[in-house]
Amino acid sequence: MTEASRQLGEDLARAASSTAAGGTVSAQVIDLTDNGTVNVMMGGSLLLDVPCADSYRNRKRDDWVAVRPGARPVVMWRLGPDPVEDSAEMRDVVKDVQTVRAVTWGTSAPSGSGWQEAVTPWVRQAGDGQVEIYYQVASTSAPSPAAPAAKGSRITATSSGVWRGGRPDAYADYPTQGDWTGRGDRRGGWFYGTKIADACAGKTVARMTVQYTRRRGSGVNARRPMHLYLHDYTSAPSGQLSLNEGPEELLSLSAGGTGTATLPASWRDKLAAGTRRGLAIYAHGSRDYAAFSGGTVTITFS
Repeated sequence: MTEASRQLGEDLARAASSTAAGGTVSAQVIDLTDNGTVNVMMGGSLLLDVPCADSYRNRKRDDWVAVRPGARPVVMWRLGPDPVEDSAEMRDVVKDVQTVRAVTWGTSAPSGSGWQEAVTPWVRQAGDGQVEIYYQVASTSAPSPAAPAAKGSRITATSSGVWRGGRPDAYADYPTQGDWTGRGDRRGGWFYGTKIADACAGKTVARMTVQYTRRRGSGVNARRPMHLYLHDYTSAPSGQLSLNEGPEELLSLSAGGTGTATLPASWRDKLAAGTRRGLAIYAHGSRDYAAFSGGTVTITFS
């Protein structure tokens, strides 16, 4: 029997002793994971990758939930009142959306006033899965409505890597911080070329966040903080990855957990201006040893 299996058996026995058959026990969600499950703390023990019933919606870190114990525990529902949607935020979103009342076609000209003949249509990708359409018209009987201003942009890393001993580490698959084996501390980095600064050119940046997932099988399963830094590389260096501002512990994740960190205003400004180009992690020793994937940066413009 593996240590993980033994620990799971103890956790289930503890849960079963604290509730009647068919009942539930309370637990706290530690992290949402990359595969749709959650990590929960139940009876003082961390359970990883617990599946959730459809009744548990709008899942968040630190939720208190009802868990049905058994050979395979399941989160049934959230404890406490239902979360209320931010109606003001939703109203702002609706105001920024251009709407089309109706789509019709035919072989003759449309009836009614205000129509303009579109001679040539133009289309382009605007990022984040959005498409812009522009119609070149023969003449204008009414001015064109203004296009909504861009509210944000999502930037994915073009590459990532790991360094140890002053050079790239071919033995690690994902950016890693710390030292698990005593062979030296690792550091990892995410690289974006000039994409972040290009997206921010001519715009006012209100907020910048970055999303990460903690890799399973890297260090202990409990939450460990990411030690984040800035760097000024557009691509992975062949020698040491030098670090700039940091560390900032903006996010802690358990094994498999996914989370989003809001970057400090000073970091946001440097990345937007192009004086810094990307993000890195570094830690000393085994305590916070962990590997991470992701690195998608979301920029909100004002």
